[in-house]
Amino acid sequence: MAGLGNSVSGALRTFGFWLANGTVGHPVLSGIDYSCIFREPSALEAAMAIYANVLRIDESGRVLNPRAAERRAAQSIRAYVDRTYVVDPPFEAWEVALHEPPGLSDIDADAATRPGSNPDGARS
Repeated sequence: MAGLGNSVSGALRTFGFWLANGTVGHPVLSGIDYSCIFREPSALEAAMAIYANVLRIDESGRVLNPRAAERRAAQSIRAYVDRTYVVDPPFEAWEVALHEPPGLSDIDADAATRPGSNPDGARS
């Protein structure tokens, strides 16, 4: 059973940290207070979806384009807080797609605790 892997986990963690820290998406968001997205769940949801949809990994699970994914997510945030901002190039449908969320119950709540389930081979 495969996990996301260290590279994807690191990219998601870093994006989340920068997003919460107010430092994501430079230069697109330089000097822009985008804290309002934390009070508007759909704006934050859109930024997270775009980041995840644009992010690409290679055959070994290494993230290939974290800055490009961050830039597209930042453009979404900028367009939300600045209605005069024009996203260039315009978003394509696959970038902004909101994929089906997981169910309300885990399929396998113990999946991460089994030997071999962690990318580094350690048990949690």
